[in-house]
Amino acid sequence: MDGAFGTAARPAPAAGELQMLRGIGIVSDVAGSASQALLDARAMDALATSADPLVAHAGQVGSQVKMRVGGLWLIANVRTLRLAEGHGDHIFAAIDFLGEGEEDKASGKITRFRRGVTRYPVPGTPIFPVSSVDARQIYSAADRPHIDIGTVYPTKDTRAAIYIDALLGKHFALLGSTGTGKSTAAALLLHRICEMAPQGHIVMIDPHGEYSAAFRDTGALYDASNLQMPYWLMNFEEHCEVLLTSSGHDRHMDADILAKCLHAARAKSRMGQEMHRLTVDAPVPYLLSDLTAILNAEMGKLDRAGDVAPYLRLKTKLDELKADPRYGFMFSGMLVADTMAAFIERIFRLPGQGKPISIIDVSGVPSEITSVVVAVLARMVFDFAIWSRGEPQRPILLVCEEAHRYVPNGPIAERQSVGRILSRIAKEGRKYGVSLGLITQRPSDLAEGVLSQCGTIISMRLNNDRDQAFVRAAMPEGARGFLDSIPALRNRECIICGEGVAVPIRVAFDTLEEAKRPASEDPVFSELWREAGGEDAIIARTLKRWREQRRERG
Repeated sequence: MDGAFGTAARPAPAAGELQMLRGIGIVSDVAGSASQALLDARAMDALATSADPLVAHAGQVGSQVKMRVGGLWLIANVRTLRLAEGHGDHIFAAIDFLGEGEEDKASGKITRFRRGVTRYPVPGTPIFPVSSVDARQIYSAADRPHIDIGTVYPTKDTRAAIYIDALLGKHFALLGSTGTGKSTAAALLLHRICEMAPQGHIVMIDPHGEYSAAFRDTGALYDASNLQMPYWLMNFEEHCEVLLTSSGHDRHMDADILAKCLHAARAKSRMGQEMHRLTVDAPVPYLLSDLTAILNAEMGKLDRAGDVAPYLRLKTKLDELKADPRYGFMFSGMLVADTMAAFIERIFRLPGQGKPISIIDVSGVPSEITSVVVAVLARMVFDFAIWSRGEPQRPILLVCEEAHRYVPNGPIAERQSVGRILSRIAKEGRKYGVSLGLITQRPSDLAEGVLSQCGTIISMRLNNDRDQAFVRAAMPEGARGFLDSIPALRNRECIICGEGVAVPIRVAFDTLEEAKRPASEDPVFSELWREAGGEDAIIARTLKRWREQRRERG
């Protein structure tokens, strides 16, 4: 009949295409965000050979399915599968509703997808597979500023985007066991942010010296040789961590003496005399020689020789810091100038001058004061944001690699200034335009509550059961189906959920160019242990750096 009217005969749909029209199951139970579906195993088998990878995976754990409710398409994630007893061809699936999109009347496709559900299906509603065409609508971020970081698993062409404002506005965490490609993923994420915002302001704490190689062309690189962080930027609490060596009652006595003498030393400077309300925490320059002289003067007022012990402890520690070349990046030079503005300009990239990121390599900083250095940098980011309110806003992103070292779980975090300031930034930073990025392979070792403050969680493979449980507690309900796949993720794959994405997604990261990768690759033993020669020179150069306590920049 069609041929009589000059219209080409439409070919019969293939088995898989026909099954897409008929569906792969029905909704059996509805209970808020988590419901249950009854899937037809034979219908799923018919789709397994589809050229569309999403359709071929339809009904599997971690896949998405859709159902029509009125003029809307509901999208759900398959969390678990269970064989229906007595029905070998049917499978019970626990599904989590993710969001909904409007139905295009002409094509029936999904448009204007949004998170959340306004209308629920009723039992018996047919379930259909989500296609790659649907996925491009679901994961599309064209209407909001975003960065592309990879492809949606298992597709090769559906781009995975992260909303940049939501990612940075509500903090984020990048998690993954050692060897999963976490450092390269962090470099990729930061490179994409820098490309989108060349006038941005990013400060990254690099504890192992990995990232200087990745940002040698696009970032400002600092280490112990050129950081030039003045000691007088420390507040009283940080001074105590560096200068006090006693404990218990003696520590309280030493702290009282330090507070009195430090305040006097700050007041003695010309700037201190010009300030009407000078506190011991104010970042006012002072001379170490003035602090020593004031300690001597106070010590001379004492009647009993036994009372001088606290003063001697402080003087001895000050002399050690001034004499030790490892502390030269903080405690060097007899002349002290007000370099605070220049330091802030350099470290916070104000202006960025085409290099929006500062890499602070603290691998060469003595381990005894690494936490204090990080605390000063983090506190300056936060304090600058607080005291600049009313000025044109310049949001700052602070990224902490090995974050569990600085905000550890347990009482230690509360005893260290770095743990307190990073916890405060996690809780209050977004109000002041300070964003926090936490990178760690041990999320269970992070201070309790810090991870829950991160609006976006990017989780790579986690091998430890305790870490998986910790992340599971921090992730939203709709992402639970993805969590079960975290131990099975391949290298350079992740699960992203939270404010930064439309719905939870599994992503394969883009391949990063060699020149932009961090220096964190594992040694190839099978090759390196075949090389020989030049060991004498290697040992000589190493001993020279070792004795001089000087590291070459990578």
